[in-house]
Amino acid sequence: MDGPVEIEDVDYGPSRGQKCKKWFKENLLLLLTILGVGLGILMGFLMRMANLSEQNIAYFAFPGELFLRMLKCMILPLILCSIISALAALDAKTSGRVGGRAVAYYAFTTLIAVIIGIILVVSIHPGQGDPSKIERAGSSRRVSAADSFLDLIRNMFPDNIAQACFQSYNSRIIESTVPNPAYTPPNITAMASTMTTMVMNGTAIPEEITVFVTQGGYSDRLNVLGIISFSIFFGVVLGRMGEKGKPLVQVFTIFNDCIMTLVYLIMWYSPIGIMFLIAGKIMQMIDPAKLVGQLGMYMVTVIAGLAIHGFIILPGLYLIFTRKNPFKYIAGIGQALVTAFGTASSSATLPVTIRCLEDKNGVDPRVARLVLPVGATINMDGTALYEAVASIFIAQVNGITLNFGQIVAVSVTATAASIGAAGIPSAGLITMVIVLTAVGLPIEDVTLLFAIDWFLDRFRTATNVLGDSIGAGIIDHNVRGTLPPLPTDYEEVAAESPPAEGPPAYNGDSKGKAPMNVTTRL
Repeated sequence: MDGPVEIEDVDYGPSRGQKCKKWFKENLLLLLTILGVGLGILMGFLMRMANLSEQNIAYFAFPGELFLRMLKCMILPLILCSIISALAALDAKTSGRVGGRAVAYYAFTTLIAVIIGIILVVSIHPGQGDPSKIERAGSSRRVSAADSFLDLIRNMFPDNIAQACFQSYNSRIIESTVPNPAYTPPNITAMASTMTTMVMNGTAIPEEITVFVTQGGYSDRLNVLGIISFSIFFGVVLGRMGEKGKPLVQVFTIFNDCIMTLVYLIMWYSPIGIMFLIAGKIMQMIDPAKLVGQLGMYMVTVIAGLAIHGFIILPGLYLIFTRKNPFKYIAGIGQALVTAFGTASSSATLPVTIRCLEDKNGVDPRVARLVLPVGATINMDGTALYEAVASIFIAQVNGITLNFGQIVAVSVTATAASIGAAGIPSAGLITMVIVLTAVGLPIEDVTLLFAIDWFLDRFRTATNVLGDSIGAGIIDHNVRGTLPPLPTDYEEVAAESPPAEGPPAYNGDSKGKAPMNVTTRL
């Protein structure tokens, strides 16, 4: 008779409790940030009952301001180091192919967003009703379309790279009083009087006339386009230097890695910062119920357009080009989307977006560091959709019916103007003046939207960041088999980096084998 049968231990893998614990640990920061958004909304409406002054509200929102300042502090070094290190690791042909596909994707999705906005605003017609019931707030800035596009080119080629780190060039049209050339001074006797005009053929000729003059100057704002242009040329040249430029490539690679580590630390402060940012904005609102009554349908139109573009069009494009689950990919950038909603700035969210794509979604760091900074500057899907809806809404408020040619002008101008929209809060209001000018609508009516713009700005910023991230994922999948292996610079940095939890970043292997950690993580 055989002895007792020994039963081998069977490894059934982690239990459900262990899986839940692991998921909770990996997504703790995202859950805390979402909780911060909810608490910020609740706290903002509760604190409105205190009727604090503007100064006290500013004091209350200071933790949020501090968070925004910390993120903005990372923008300049991150753009410089990420683009230079990414391009230095690629040959000119490969970087040109990646950049060209990124620009083509951005232009295509931006045009789609504009078309969606136009269809919705024409169908829903939110501008019907009494326009006198809509209150104005703030003031509009007069600017011409030609000057704006010239400013775009000027900022791409700054005359002082140091100045581009803190100032950008902007033109604006101002009113100026000049002598009237048609005015003839009266005789000596008449000059002694207080008469300032003379009558000729029954028409009063003024002594002075008002003209509009274009005036250019610098404003205190980071010139992102200029920094990106310089970084692109610098990175390409550095990559062509071969072994001679290798030490400098390592410097930028390690510098970028250090910045990403700082971003990771800042992100743990994001739940508190976003909570106070949102609460402060809600406390500054005019009567919310009154705003909903005045601009409710307009808000519904914009949010519906952004939802269609963000949850149907962009995921559909990702599914078509990659044959992968787009919502799993979107879940990986949840932290970036929540940060974009809280800060209303795609540029400030850029460090978080890069980290999410590399760490959570395994996007090749060379693709992420090249495509995302460019996308945060020129890819404004949400802004373009918003400008198209807002322009036609203003036409409807004024009882103006736009013909087909004018609607086409709105779509083309909104697509082009969004490229020049800086990744800062409410930048869309400035570029929308260009769209209104193109179709002859009163630019003063931009002030109708000021009171609600801060709220819609958060939704369109999140859409912008989502469009950038989806584009990076599509391009990464498209060029994955054609990119050369990661250079030794990345390997050396990875060897010095401590091990990290979560999925490793992609290492350029077309079969996805031998993943390598290329960014320093805590």
